[in-house]
Amino acid sequence: MKNICFCFQMHAPYSLKRYRFFEIGQDHYYYDDMQTEDRVASLINTSYMPLCKTIAEMIRLSRGRFHCALSVSGTMLEMLEQYDPEMIDMLKELAGTGCVEFVVTPYSYSLASVYSDTEAAEQLQAQQAQVKQLLGVESTTACLSELLYSDEIAIRLHKMGFKAVMTEGAKHILSWKSPNYVYSSSAAPKLKVLLRNTSLSDELAFHFSDPAWHNFPMDGEQYAMSIAGLPEEEQVVNIWVGAETFGLRQPATTGIFDFLKALPYFALEQGIGFMTPGEVAKKCAANDAVVVPYPLTWAGEAKDISTYNGNDLQQEALQKLYAVAERVHLCQDKQLKHDWLILQDVNYLHYMNHIDQGATQFESAYDAFINYMNILSDFLQRVEEQYPTTIENEELNELLKTIQNQEKEIERLEKQLKEAKKGAKKTAK
Repeated sequence: MKNICFCFQMHAPYSLKRYRFFEIGQDHYYYDDMQTEDRVASLINTSYMPLCKTIAEMIRLSRGRFHCALSVSGTMLEMLEQYDPEMIDMLKELAGTGCVEFVVTPYSYSLASVYSDTEAAEQLQAQQAQVKQLLGVESTTACLSELLYSDEIAIRLHKMGFKAVMTEGAKHILSWKSPNYVYSSSAAPKLKVLLRNTSLSDELAFHFSDPAWHNFPMDGEQYAMSIAGLPEEEQVVNIWVGAETFGLRQPATTGIFDFLKALPYFALEQGIGFMTPGEVAKKCAANDAVVVPYPLTWAGEAKDISTYNGNDLQQEALQKLYAVAERVHLCQDKQLKHDWLILQDVNYLHYMNHIDQGATQFESAYDAFINYMNILSDFLQRVEEQYPTTIENEELNELLKTIQNQEKEIERLEKQLKEAKKGAKKTAK
């Protein structure tokens, strides 16, 4: 039986304000709150809320047979809580159905998995804990920023207890193979690797309303039949798109929501089921191993990380940002640590791309770079005040070890206290 594995990604960066050179050292607030609120409101009203309501209806009409996944970054959840708590309630409703998996993604939608192992692990754990607290659900599927993945990353994810990771079904890693199988990591054989079907995903994201597209006009029956027509042995079709596809990139007037709502009916009629990434990893055996020696993403033609680190501007920003990672980890300043998370968002690096800046308010890549580096300069000054660069690396490592040991000791004592309280209750009875 064939299965469709849907995943809808929800993320948007905080909007950075125009930050001038003379503000460095004077102004430690970097964000344009009004622009951020307007962007979030547009996403929720035009895309996120209609999409989630459609998913809820699809689950109800299919009697629980429609399953899918959502990837919601930690910073996105923060903004939803702040600007529209009803959206959080909608996500809770979906979580309560048992038909939606909330996959684990980096808290700030960063490239930390390439530049800082410690930071990457902390962000995944932070978002995982946030989803557990807000929505009451857990996942062992990782979906990194822009579907980032490599063999080295696979090893770390496996050590963290993840069972599956989602990434792009790029031709240069698949060659003649199909993305419609379950693979394992060559570097961590117990980790399942799920690959996005690029053509079927992009057909929705970019071509749904394109009259020049060979499948236009597209409807649910036609889409289901194209999946049913794939070779019998190809069991899982991973269709992953940005949630903004529904309502923003493809406006409601194109019929995109009606298409989605009708799809389960036609798919089930063709004998096609629906699974979450976690269900795929649990129920389907790996067909083969996949080798990915260099970082892979779903971005650009090259499907690598060059969209975010391919020029001198981006590389300088990344080098200066992650050079202070260990010192930031030592800080107790909550605002500074929160700024650290936000400033890692890959979108700010995307704005510095000379060829493709993405959705940016900056006039040029250089304009985006100057604004970001002014902010980063102020941020680095604040880090310097807390832990000066005069502290040698050996001394810094000793400080880190001391803090880590203290945290472990606190955890041990808290565990003992809980056990003692349980014992006291039993004795009292």
